[in-house]
Amino acid sequence: MKYFLFIHLIFLVAACSQPGKQISSAQANYSDSIYYAKGFTVQRFDDFIAVDVIDPWDTTQLLQRYVLIERNKPLPSDLPKGTIVKIPLQNIAVYTSVHASIIDQLGETGKIIGVCEPQYMDSPAIKEGLATGRIADLGIATSPNVEKMIDIGVEYIVASPFQNSNYGQAEKIGIPIIEAADYMETLPLGRAEWGRFYGLLFQKEALADSIFRETEKNYLALKGIASKTTTRPTVISEKRYGSFWYVAGADSYVANFFADAGADYIFRDIPGSGSTPLAFETVLDKGINADIWIMKYNQPVEMTYNSLRTEYTPYENFKAWKNRNIFTCNTGKVPYYEEFPIHPDYLLKDLIWIFHPELLPDYIPRYYKEMKTILY
Repeated sequence: MKYFLFIHLIFLVAACSQPGKQISSAQANYSDSIYYAKGFTVQRFDDFIAVDVIDPWDTTQLLQRYVLIERNKPLPSDLPKGTIVKIPLQNIAVYTSVHASIIDQLGETGKIIGVCEPQYMDSPAIKEGLATGRIADLGIATSPNVEKMIDIGVEYIVASPFQNSNYGQAEKIGIPIIEAADYMETLPLGRAEWGRFYGLLFQKEALADSIFRETEKNYLALKGIASKTTTRPTVISEKRYGSFWYVAGADSYVANFFADAGADYIFRDIPGSGSTPLAFETVLDKGINADIWIMKYNQPVEMTYNSLRTEYTPYENFKAWKNRNIFTCNTGKVPYYEEFPIHPDYLLKDLIWIFHPELLPDYIPRYYKEMKTILY
């Protein structure tokens, strides 16, 4: 087994870590137009496609450069520096249900041979693959079973990068990692546009572009409807976890969702696109009079006002609690995380229904519901 691991490592490093040359946009035949996403660029050359993934924590630097080459063609000479990726991808391991869902929508679930944390995978095709043994359970994403990865012949890993972290043993064995930084986009349509990147990886560009264009059309139409409102309710989101309440910043996709849906986000003065941990008292002081409170949770039993008060009694001080204006999404019961990254129009429609129900009088929400006082 150790000998096999060593040989596999040598092969991968030799095949996927080419030194190569530097490239500039002037050398490319042309560059794809990217309309909303800030995290990647695409340059096309005669024999390959270069996809630069920008470091979301330092946008002056590259996180990765992927050099995409058709699988059935010989390796061109004098390639640029970067990770060589043979397309279409085959024999891949996927760390998150979000990316598994995107691959599923491209009709490429058959290329997935291993997943991490299968309990969170909602795709019927993934579940069937796990049940039949075609797809392997690779354990938890933070410490996957790398020996099993090699045993089943994983060629590529699709994973989300995090600041100041690495991929542990998976990084050391040399399997190329596709760093999917889509979750760091600040615009909902920017995150959705990453679907075009995945389309390149599977040579499903036309399908990916079609999905994105339809999503863009629907999203902008809904945003236009919400923009006509004369009132904008104030909103807070989520709840405390442990000692802190993590609040999304003004440049986050959460804040942009609220703005596009016609609401005023209470914490729009907090800078940045990430989340800031605040003490409960700070959130209460600023958000006590917010008109609407929305939150997500994952549990087998539906949350109610009674259970929320039992969890933490001071929640009842919020105006939204007193006025019964809390809306919840049980992510264990609906495919929230699997759908909205590539279909933000689905979520935007729910939010407009929450903030301005008069605009969508016959709409049945996809994810959120009004929280009940007790369950019947």
